[in-house]
Amino acid sequence: MNLNKETYKEYKQYPEKVLQFGEGNFLRAFVDWQIDKMNKEAGFNGSVVVVQPIEFGLVDKLNEQDGLYTLYLQGMNEGKAIAEHSVINSISRGINPYTQHDEYLKIAENPELRFVFSNTTEAGIAYDETDKLEDKPQKSFPGKLTALMYHRFKTFDGSKDKGLIIIPCELIDRNGDKLKEIILKLAGHWNLEAEFATWINEANTFCSTLVDRIVPGYPRDTIKEITQELGYVDNLVNVGEHFHLFIIEGPKWIENEFPASKAGLNVKFVDDMTPYRTRKVRILNGSHTSLVPVSYLYGLNTVAQSVEHEVMGKFIKDTIYDEIIPTLDLPEEELSYYAKVVLERFMNPFVKHYLMSISLNSMSKYETRDLPSLLQFVKIKKELPKRLVFSLAALMEFYKGKRGEEVIKLSDDADVLELYKTAWDNCDGSEVALKKLVTTILSYKKVWKMDLNEVKGLTDAVTHYLTSIEKVGTVEAIKEVL
Repeated sequence: MNLNKETYKEYKQYPEKVLQFGEGNFLRAFVDWQIDKMNKEAGFNGSVVVVQPIEFGLVDKLNEQDGLYTLYLQGMNEGKAIAEHSVINSISRGINPYTQHDEYLKIAENPELRFVFSNTTEAGIAYDETDKLEDKPQKSFPGKLTALMYHRFKTFDGSKDKGLIIIPCELIDRNGDKLKEIILKLAGHWNLEAEFATWINEANTFCSTLVDRIVPGYPRDTIKEITQELGYVDNLVNVGEHFHLFIIEGPKWIENEFPASKAGLNVKFVDDMTPYRTRKVRILNGSHTSLVPVSYLYGLNTVAQSVEHEVMGKFIKDTIYDEIIPTLDLPEEELSYYAKVVLERFMNPFVKHYLMSISLNSMSKYETRDLPSLLQFVKIKKELPKRLVFSLAALMEFYKGKRGEEVIKLSDDADVLELYKTAWDNCDGSEVALKKLVTTILSYKKVWKMDLNEVKGLTDAVTHYLTSIEKVGTVEAIKEVL
């Protein structure tokens, strides 16, 4: 038995209020799940038309299942491991604009259409000067959206009450602002009438966002057991964690139309998303990045192992609470709660998050995620944050490429790998040589955007920790900073 509206007896059809670019795992476990909850618990009464942003994708499978799919939410909640599943009934249909272009443009003619969501990867919000209005369709996502919005503008004679609320979910900073900027640029490039640009500016609302939920996606390893448990075949089973956070920077009135709070969802409408973005980058991403080299050299392999470990668990908790949180502007109570949730997420027994899988480009990750905390800590406390500094020393040891006799498969830009190879090849292990290595790495402005040797005491502190790691190993060396 296959999952579809014939076999799912609770199937409901709702007015198409939402246009969504992207049919992948994340949006289905995040936005579409939220809309399903709002339909059931907050009277949203709306469905999603999904547009496949590239030529080949999942809309055929979606249509075969009448937009239905099963979502498993697995993870820690208040210290308990919880797994639950439900059928999501918020997608009405899927459209491939490469084979159904007229049908795609027709979406714009629906007077009830109100929202546009997207997740077309970080590279999706980009200007393509080769896009033309007459293309069927345009190559880029902004090109496709501009053509659709122009069709809506023409259909309703520029009526101000037919504007849309555009909420992109791509993982780039100021995503809404950048999307709007490209749409206006395309309107100019296509020589569209000035009234269209005015309509874009005055009738439409572009929101920048921060999205947060880990979505492992289709459970290939356990799909046989899942099918047996469900009692039906679902080719679009999706898996996500319990935790979710949606920060939407935009006017408060949107909340009346998108009643997430009434459905108990963790969605915040804010005037400025910057503090929340900083919180996520510093606490969640920053703790990940500071943990990886230390824990891996310690002999551990996954995030969950690390957080549950007596020594590494203390290291990462102390790093977050004593060295990262003091550098942030949000209320301490809110930061502490977020940190608690982050640590719970790290211990999710349903997700094996390997340290090596998140070691990609660790140098640039340290620069964006941990270095701001280090520098801010120095500015506020007038001293170095010893755990973040120890992590930086461990990072340099990690890039030596060996864990005991095991070769570490380093993954970074060629220039970074060459920098470390040359530095370690010329290092004889003496303290003088190690200080030269540290000085060389800290002066690499291409990554750090500054010469870190200018931070008072940092060169000597990193050298001290790196020397200790080299001489006695990470297991002994870390005791000094606990």
